[in-house]
Amino acid sequence: MAHVPAAERRPQLIKAAIDLMAREGVAAGSTRAIAAELGVAQATVHYTFGTKEDLYRAVMDQITDELIAQVQRAAPQDAGFEETFSALASALWGTVREPSSHHQLLSELTMFALRVPGLNEARQSHYRRVVEVTAQLITETAERAGQELAESPQTVARFFLSGFDGLTMQVLLCLPDEATERRGLEALVAATVALATGELGLPDVPKA
Repeated sequence: MAHVPAAERRPQLIKAAIDLMAREGVAAGSTRAIAAELGVAQATVHYTFGTKEDLYRAVMDQITDELIAQVQRAAPQDAGFEETFSALASALWGTVREPSSHHQLLSELTMFALRVPGLNEARQSHYRRVVEVTAQLITETAERAGQELAESPQTVARFFLSGFDGLTMQVLLCLPDEATERRGLEALVAATVALATGELGLPDVPKA
């Protein structure tokens, strides 16, 4: 069999891992099973990534990149702050409901990482990146719309993501109806916009 460079093999193994775990769950994602999914020797996985944790980290990064790109494409041009933010939130919510987006797999990997010491750093790095990207989108949206933010983009981002994660868990665990989901998302968007524009102010916290 011809030698395949690691740079070429890497995306193949990431895709194989995503396909396998999306179909059978994170627990099924052993290096042996992932190698079999692609039809290569198990040693190929370790040669390319070093450890299973490194492969899982790459999978989380890949899914995150795909989700970010999908949301960014939804940003309307020449729209107001609330309309644009609502469109971005709806696009993100679409990734929760769209099986091919692998949003559920990312949620499962994030929870799985809580129990794996080698993935703690990856989990924390992933969340920091999500906050940073969300804050950047909020900043860009405000600048295009000429909207001055009443709170820092990071504060607004964390507020929105906290609520969004809660809505996501409801879908994954409780399977509410779509009308209830939509009302919940609309309420979260309205509250986030109110916080960003100063209509929903945070209480002052005394300095230590």
